Amino acid sequence: MTRYMKSLRYLDMSSNLLRNDGAEEHCQWTKSLEELDLSSNQLTESVFGCLPVNVNKLDLHNNQITSVPQGIAELKSLKELNLASNRLADLPGCGGFSALEILNMEMNSILTPSADFFESCQRVRELEAGHNPFKCSCELQAFVRLERQSGGKLSGWPEAYVCEYPEDLKGTQLKDFHLTELACNTTLLLVTALLLTLVLVGVVAFLCIYLDVPWYVRMLWQWTQTKRRAWHECPEERETVLQFHAFISYSERDSVWVKNELIPNLEKGEGSVQLCQHERNFVPGKSIVENIINCIDKSYKSIFVLSPNFVQSEWCHYELYFAHHKLFSENCNSLILILLEPIPPYIIPARYHKLKALMAKRTYLEWPKERSKRALFWA
Repeated sequence: MTRYMKSLRYLDMSSNLLRNDGAEEHCQWTKSLEELDLSSNQLTESVFGCLPVNVNKLDLHNNQITSVPQGIAELKSLKELNLASNRLADLPGCGGFSALEILNMEMNSILTPSADFFESCQRVRELEAGHNPFKCSCELQAFVRLERQSGGKLSGWPEAYVCEYPEDLKGTQLKDFHLTELACNTTLLLVTALLLTLVLVGVVAFLCIYLDVPWYVRMLWQWTQTKRRAWHECPEERETVLQFHAFISYSERDSVWVKNELIPNLEKGEGSVQLCQHERNFVPGKSIVENIINCIDKSYKSIFVLSPNFVQSEWCHYELYFAHHKLFSENCNSLILILLEPIPPYIIPARYHKLKALMAKRTYLEWPKERSKRALFWA
């Protein structure tokens, strides 16, 4: 009908029930039309295929438009476009609107608007995109940065730009919404997590080596296996019977003192102390660890002859470990420490921290060099 209205410049057909059937071949508007109001109708995105080519102000708010199709006829004169209160999920590009200056996108269904809008729409000086159900996530961070770079092109900022999702951020203005670079950059997050994991593994590995954790795990396994075998093989001996007054743990390099001094003095006389010594009482055929555990379990006390040689012996460490385990598992005061020679702290290996703790907290006997004091020692 407008084909014959050669002077028509402004046309208002708002608040009707207009629809568009997409038949573009019948679309012939007068070329004089500059301003068109089609708001509050029932138009869909197909309307963009049938619009006056010279229009410079177009109002399509409150329709049923879900997208702005690509490849539509160019509206090179369009400067102001109102698409508020539709069903658009994102900001449109300006491929068909090269002269666009003002765009209204309020009250649509935009969750995360495109951050490259002003790159494709460089002539736009005012964008109204408030009152949308913004989803405050990493994707929205780029749009918030866009506002800072746009130089005030976002109309209604910051009051009209409020988070709708997630629920815990509902009502938060976009200007107050911040996420760290680490939270939004998946690659950076993975690299950071990997580095932290490597550092943690490195620290744990260092502590394991420094504190000799694998050794303790191995010993605990040996102790468990020995107890399990004893349980299955000798059910009649499950109740441990004490056979010795004391088990002696010493370094082979200190065996002369043990055999010439300790054993003769403790085992002399009637009703003497019965000592368990590995050379006499270890059972052939059993493993050394099993013999150590059995001897400690069958002895009322465990005597440790401490010296620099003791802390250098691997087997002495085993014996100290199992005796210390018995001390805590059975809550019995079964350790007797004899300091045969002073032990400089720097030669004690890191895994002997239990020995350091025992010597710091428990009273120990010191072998006197003066003969006159030895009677008191044996007493």
